[in-house]
Amino acid sequence: MNHLVVVSNRIASFESKKESAGGLAVAIRDSLKDQGGLWFGWNGKISEEDEPLEKNQKDNITFASFTLKQHEYNQYYLNFSNTVIWPAFHYRLDLVQYQREDYDGYCRVNDMLAGRLNPLVDKDDILWIHDYHLLPFAASCRKLGMTNRIGFFLHIPFPTSEIFNALPPRKDLLKKLCEYDLLGFQTESDRQAFIENLALVTTVKELDNDGITIDDKTSIARVYPIGVEPDSIRELAEGLLPPKLAHLRNKMNGQLIISVDRLDYSKGLPERFQAYEILLENYPQHRGNIRYFQIAPTSRGDVQAYQDIRHELETEAGRINGHFSTLEWTPLFYLNQHYERSLLMKIFRHCEVGLVTPLRDGMNLVAKEYVASQNPNDPGVLILSRFAGAANELKSALLVNPYDRDGVAAALDKALTMPLKERKQRHQEMIAVIKKNDILHWRQSFLKDLKNSSNSKPAG
Repeated sequence: MNHLVVVSNRIASFESKKESAGGLAVAIRDSLKDQGGLWFGWNGKISEEDEPLEKNQKDNITFASFTLKQHEYNQYYLNFSNTVIWPAFHYRLDLVQYQREDYDGYCRVNDMLAGRLNPLVDKDDILWIHDYHLLPFAASCRKLGMTNRIGFFLHIPFPTSEIFNALPPRKDLLKKLCEYDLLGFQTESDRQAFIENLALVTTVKELDNDGITIDDKTSIARVYPIGVEPDSIRELAEGLLPPKLAHLRNKMNGQLIISVDRLDYSKGLPERFQAYEILLENYPQHRGNIRYFQIAPTSRGDVQAYQDIRHELETEAGRINGHFSTLEWTPLFYLNQHYERSLLMKIFRHCEVGLVTPLRDGMNLVAKEYVASQNPNDPGVLILSRFAGAANELKSALLVNPYDRDGVAAALDKALTMPLKERKQRHQEMIAVIKKNDILHWRQSFLKDLKNSSNSKPAG
């Protein structure tokens, strides 16, 4: 019987409780538990010693994690992954800081990880690789003679050729990506961007059923929009608020606007703050009657661009509150801290507006979680950026251009004044899509296609 091997940059804790884990981690754990398998990834630790793999066993799953040395962390993770791939794939070429030695280190770490994984893999196991840290991973495996079926899912957008062509190692990256049997993307535009980029550097023959042939090798490139667990989200959301939070909610008369994001420049947070300021300026009837909560825990705090965005948001929040606050009312609460997912779902349910306006996003599961958490008899309104992958599915949200601050302010006014009948209709249409394309459908579809892929890659 073939086992499933999942490889990701970070590995979930084998002690994680399901109710506190994110939907993606739950989906991967369930996939591994169903058929037995291995989860291989970085444990988040830095060590200059050659540490052995840390292995733990639970629920039919082997968790194998590794440490990185400081120079490996710097080149592979901090520099190339997060100051080249991440900004470029989110259309921020101005933030790209490319150094050839960082790309070499990125590929070298992928080679090292493939070498450490190889002894743990049987020849009939299937490998499921996740995200932009591991673009070359299949090529690293092929060099070792591994002929396993290997699939890759990209959780972030894939950029158009105008962006991707600016990356010096673009040809090498594309060639390495073609060593996967199955390539999964969030949206059709991402899939098309990949194929168009590939066609600029080599001859591509598109086949039926999403197949592509390059240099006599065939891969499948297909769209798998990631979903959430609507039933478990509803159960979490329906639970009682903790006493302190319930007391706070009762004290806050009026409507609440909620946004939850990692602290990242791709999320459009400064633009969102400015749109809220325009709402207060141009629609004064809402002053004193609404509150906006922005939850944005720090991520990648050792990258300068993330330090800059945090400082900018703190400045903007102070300026807006200084201008509009009264003794009885504070319009904007900026919370730079982490909250448990189980608590967030309850908070979502008690907020009249979900404001999700990234400048560019692969999917954005917060949008789906907000909708799934709502009371269907009195649902809140989702305002969603058209540049989030979720906009391809949640067409009944109020879709906005996050660069149009006046347009976002107008959408906020519409959401805050929307009649119940329209709110219920929009919610019904969105929850139907979310239930159809849930996280279970996503992982089952991908793994079924991977198992049925042609497994014809030559050993490098």
